[in-house]
Amino acid sequence: MKQTAVEWLFAHLLPFLEFSDPKEREHFRKCLAEAKEMDKEQMIQFTNNYLRQIYEVGEMTIEDFYNETYGGDK
Repeated sequence: MKQTAVEWLFAHLLPFLEFSDPKEREHFRKCLAEAKEMDKEQMIQFTNNYLRQIYEVGEMTIEDFYNETYGGDK
């Protein structure tokens, strides 16, 4: 299975965190699950909006649409 950018970020942050309370680790896991769900919803919304744009306006690359939507390298 491929790793999402959200999973990658959390995996690279985890070694720098010290959990003194089990509740902190559980909070971290809940944040990861919420971030993954938000990322999934954003990908679905982005794809749907891109497909609508293609059918309404014509040819546009995904990268162009991404840059127009999110401002490129921001």
